[in-house]
Amino acid sequence: MPMGTTDPVPCRVTVCRDCCCGTSKVRGVDHAEQVAYLSERMPVGVSECLGVCERANVVVVRPSAAGRAAGGRPVWLGLVNDPAATEDVAAWVRAGGPGVAAPPDILDLYAFTPPRRVAGPSRTPRVGRRSPLPVLPGSERAETRKPRPGGRADG
Repeated sequence: MPMGTTDPVPCRVTVCRDCCCGTSKVRGVDHAEQVAYLSERMPVGVSECLGVCERANVVVVRPSAAGRAAGGRPVWLGLVNDPAATEDVAAWVRAGGPGVAAPPDILDLYAFTPPRRVAGPSRTPRVGRRSPLPVLPGSERAETRKPRPGGRADG
């Protein structure tokens, strides 16, 4: 639990570390130090690819129980590639995070809405899941798929 908080379910942070995030593809960042810094201050989970590699390094801040009760939703931050941005994330989480405290203005530059295929209907990031390629009517794959209840094809 982060220092100084009494919330039984504090904010949680998910840090993408897979194909682009957390690798040498993002130069000039001490990736291990970034995760260590955040982990010393809050609960941090490391995920597989979140599917928004063009925004590496991606950090998702999920609200605490109090934040969810106040209407807070997960906030996706991209290009979190310098110590100042990492500290801004940590300061926001210390202040209460989504639904409890307004983020520092500078984080507006990092915030983005993930594509639907990534965000999905769940309340948390989809860890390591990728959308299947669409099957076009009349294609060989479409011919071999069996219809499921509700009209969708199984593959």
